[in-house]
This record gives sequence, C-alpha cells and structure tokens, in this order.
Amino acid sequence: MPSNPIAETVASLMPRAKAELTELVAFKSVADFEQYPKSESEAAANWVADALRAEGFEDIALLDTPDGTQSVYGFLPGPEGAPTVLLYAHYDVQPPLDEAGWVTPPFELTERDGRWYGRGSADCKGGVVMHLLALRALKANGGIPVHVKFIAEGSEEQGTGGLERYAEAHPDLLRADTIVIGDAGNFRAGLPTVTATLRGMTLVRVEIDTLEGNLHSGQFGGAAPDALAALVRVLDSLRAEDGSTTVDGLDNAGVWEGLQYADDDFRRDAKVLEGVGLIGEGTIADRIWARPAVTVLGIDCPPVVGATPSVQAASRALISLRVPPGVDAAEATKLLRAHLEAHTPWGARVRTEQVGQGQAFRADVTSPAYEAMAAALREAYDGQEMQASGMGGSIPLCNTLGALYPEAEILLIGLSEPEAQIHAVNESVSPDELERMSVAEALFLQRYATGA
Repeated sequence: MPSNPIAETVASLMPRAKAELTELVAFKSVADFEQYPKSESEAAANWVADALRAEGFEDIALLDTPDGTQSVYGFLPGPEGAPTVLLYAHYDVQPPLDEAGWVTPPFELTERDGRWYGRGSADCKGGVVMHLLALRALKANGGIPVHVKFIAEGSEEQGTGGLERYAEAHPDLLRADTIVIGDAGNFRAGLPTVTATLRGMTLVRVEIDTLEGNLHSGQFGGAAPDALAALVRVLDSLRAEDGSTTVDGLDNAGVWEGLQYADDDFRRDAKVLEGVGLIGEGTIADRIWARPAVTVLGIDCPPVVGATPSVQAASRALISLRVPPGVDAAEATKLLRAHLEAHTPWGARVRTEQVGQGQAFRADVTSPAYEAMAAALREAYDGQEMQASGMGGSIPLCNTLGALYPEAEILLIGLSEPEAQIHAVNESVSPDELERMSVAEALFLQRYATGA
C-alpha cells in the first residue's frame, strides 16, 4: 500500500482494531433468543454505542425495532454544508453451527496463519471496526469532512426485518446523500470490488402431517403414509436432475453480464470435495448471481442415534429461496408456497408459513459516489482497478433505504471475501483486507466530500 497519512494512521491503529474485534466477537449476539440469551445481543449493542460515544457521536440511541431486537444509531456532525453519509454494519451473527468443527472457539478471536478467526470477524463485526478505523484515520488527518450517520443492526442475519420496519416508521432518521453498506466484500482477497447486485430472499416453513401419532414401522409400514417420506418427496421436487432450482412458475434462465467466476476457483472457494460435481447449468456467475437458488436450511426429524422403528406422523422443514434482481420476493414467496402445497403427495395435510423476506437490489455503479470509491480503492490497493460483482446473499435493508431515499447513492463494500467463509465454521477476516478497506473508506469520504 503506498505511503500516505491515512494509510499510516490506519496501520498504527491495527493493534487497537484487533483488541476491539476480540471484544466484539466474544459476544454471542445471535438474534435467535430461543437458543441464545438476549443479554448477549444487548451487550454487543451497548459496546457499539459506547464506541460511538467515545468518537464524539451525538444522539446515540438503542432503537427497539419491531422484531424485538435493537439497532444502534449515532450522528457525528461535520462541516456546515457538507453531505451526509450513512455508514451501515450489523453486530448480530450467525450461530456457530458445529462448534466441534471449529479449530479454535468460535467466540474467541484467534490469529492463525495470518488471519483472525471467530464468528462475526468478517460478517459483520469486522464491518463495525472498519467504519471506526476509517473515521479515526480522518480525525487524525484534518477531521471528518462529512456529516456521518452510523447504524448497526441487531437482526440482519435472522431476516426478520426489524430495522426495515423501524426505518419506514421513522423515514427521516437514516436519510443521507450516500449510504455505505459495510456488509459485502471483495470478489477475492486483494482485488478491490464493489457489489453491484444482491439476491432477494424468502424463508418459508413447511409442515406435513399424515397420522395422529407415530406408528410401529413393522406393524404399519408399507401402507401408513410417512410424513417424513412425504417431506423428502416435496423437497426433491424443488430441484431438477442437474440440481437447478425448479419452483413452478419461477424463471431460472437469467444470465450474468460482467465479472465471471471460474469453475476451478469456485470449487476451491466452496471447498467442494474431489469428485463431487457442481449443480445447475450456465456459468457460475449465472447460477449464483442471476438465477434463483433454493436451499433446505433445516429439517425436524428423529436423529439417527436413538431412532425407533416408527412411521413418522409429522415433519417440517425451513426452506430458503434466493432470487435475483428483477424478481419480486413477495411473488416468489407465493410461487414457492404454491409449489410446496401442489407437490405434497398422498393427500397429506400441508401448511406453509412465510417467516422472512427481503427484496433483491441493484446498484448504479456509474454514479459519482462510485467514481469516488473507485479512486479510493485504486489508491488503497496499489493501483488496481475496482471491479463490480454480484453477491448471492441478501441485505433487505438496501431496498428499504432505496425506496425511502431514491436520490441516495448506495455502495456495498466490506470484508466477506471467499476465504472468510462467512456463515460456515472457521469464519475469519484478513487483517490486511480490514486495513486496506478502512483506508479506502477514509479516502472515499475525503473524495466524496470534495467531489474529487
């Protein structure tokens, strides 16, 4: 990275950044309060509020959002007449999944092989620290040239829409000229990238009942309708022979124009086992950025250990459906629910319920803010040009903010490059990426304020 005062300041702050990220990762701030104490999320929210307070933010508030979580807000005034920039990240995290699969404890930030490991290190507690680093670097080098609004969400990973509904009910709170969403990431570590599109998502729970109670499989198996077998048939109907998503009435022929993802690179990033084929057809970019994708997130069924010889009376599953820009998530939800109901065999009783939803998003990467970001990333990444990619994940707040503030420019950057393995075991963040992206954000705010 070329030497400049901003970069030098950020480099000097990296030990503090590691210490702060260690504190943040230690909070088990999973916004699933049936499994994780709400006090952990509240403690993480208070940590963010204290950090903003220490940086001179005003109007700091813990916002009680309609889904029972808290988002942290603060305002830092800049020079008179300066534009306003909203910085976004979220402090809630995904569950650690199989804790035994972690090399080091998921809620203890651990340095290993040049990376920092821990749940939320990249997604998205690292994003909180990235914003703080950028602001501190600016304060140490002439001051922050814009008005800053800061919002840290407490339930992004759950998809329950708390902050979206709060923003709709308080439309002036997050109003800004430009919004920087710190919850994306570079296409590859070291390659500066902005995210041009996000897939939308819907979460649907399906429940199937066939019997008044479980039956002995020896006495009744072969004629009694098995609810678990019915569910398996339904779930299988969601994919074609090649693994492509097949929801009745939902288009699956989108094409991605732009940065491509080589098959070998994808296999390596996804850690696909040797000899196992990829699913779907078309380019990798088509499949993960331009087409719908269904995933079975969980099934309620007896575990193998302790299983009894029984025909199952009831079963249920949670299904995620990602949809590309141009597909309405509400319509996709209707199609998915109708498909599940239509493909339930044997006249079994079926119930479907929507439990989460968010619209897809497409950014205007030709806007002045993106030009400023391109210049900032070029400087932070030693002359490399900014790339634009899609992202298969969803950030429902983007569409809410886009609808509330249609004149605002929305940029998506962050730390979730493929090696970060977000949502998986052994999530990590590259400290070099954290350092460079913090420098880039600081340089962007300087350039954006002056129009350079």
